[in-house]
Amino acid sequence: MADIAQRFTQNPILSPKDLTPSHDGLEIACLLNPGVFRFEDKTWLLIRVAERPKQKNGIISFPILTTTGIDILEIEENDNDLNATDPRVINYKGFDYLTTLSHLRLVCSDDGFNFYEPEGFPLLQGEGLDEIFGIEDCRVALIDGVFYLTYTAVSEHGVGVGLRTTSDWKNFQKHGMILPPHNKDCAIFEEKINGKFYALHRPSSVSLGGNYIWIAESLDGIYWGNHKCIIKTRKNKWDSERVGAGAAPIKTEKGWLEIYHGANAENQYGLGAFLMDLDNPSIVLAQTDEPIMQSLDEYELHGFFGQVVFTNGHLINGDELTIYYGAADEFVCGAKFSIQEILSKLIPLN
Repeated sequence: MADIAQRFTQNPILSPKDLTPSHDGLEIACLLNPGVFRFEDKTWLLIRVAERPKQKNGIISFPILTTTGIDILEIEENDNDLNATDPRVINYKGFDYLTTLSHLRLVCSDDGFNFYEPEGFPLLQGEGLDEIFGIEDCRVALIDGVFYLTYTAVSEHGVGVGLRTTSDWKNFQKHGMILPPHNKDCAIFEEKINGKFYALHRPSSVSLGGNYIWIAESLDGIYWGNHKCIIKTRKNKWDSERVGAGAAPIKTEKGWLEIYHGANAENQYGLGAFLMDLDNPSIVLAQTDEPIMQSLDEYELHGFFGQVVFTNGHLINGDELTIYYGAADEFVCGAKFSIQEILSKLIPLN
């Protein structure tokens, strides 16, 4: 393993105790995987906040959104129809439910380390039947003065990609589900290529195929086509079980550099990188063999779901890449990389 991340000495920079629940009767179980952007000369994080009811002995309770608010469902732990072996998802009478309900919340910082919730900015919640189990893991792309928010929309219909846009972070236009279930990890390039939008995404297969990274094109950023699979899982490696895009690809002189996550069969998550052609990003030029970051520190190894580092947001300052990441599905952390060092780790595919 060649972990080259320079972790913030302040990590974790945000924990569940640092924010207040959105509703009475709920508690924040974990903070996860923020989208990242610059706005009004500040660093902003759009954090996934996962909440649940305060738990009672012998009872598993979880929230779902309704047209009138939030309903709490309660199931006895010894119910024979309950499978609660995974802390993130339970199965009851043949149906899957999330143990937490996620929304997206804005925090900002003057120095990139100390974050606070600003006044006058809304939190983003699920809306409609396709988002009743919440919205998660938002990527933020700035294109021609408009912020594109691609996020995971979760409901009993499945897991798909929703899109909202804004220019001021106070007023949002909702564009519905742009990639239907099962799909997630959608990152839009922050520059049009040959007049087209491009995006990475991750369809999921439960039988034939796998959890691979695909690329798609669009003329308007809303309707997508010409899908192509570009990165697959690799047997017996750190990314053998699933792969997915991080934030928007980074434009370098050698190509579009993407930081992606991978996981193995033991659900241990790490970060790697691959490089795409500048003029035709459906062509992958190179990929790291080993992860550039894996769970090492206590806050990455132990939490709501341990041995996880997962990013979908970063900032670029010359050669310095600052990623903000979710650790152990509970904490928000930060780390710095050298872009040139990441490029040096890439192995050509041809």
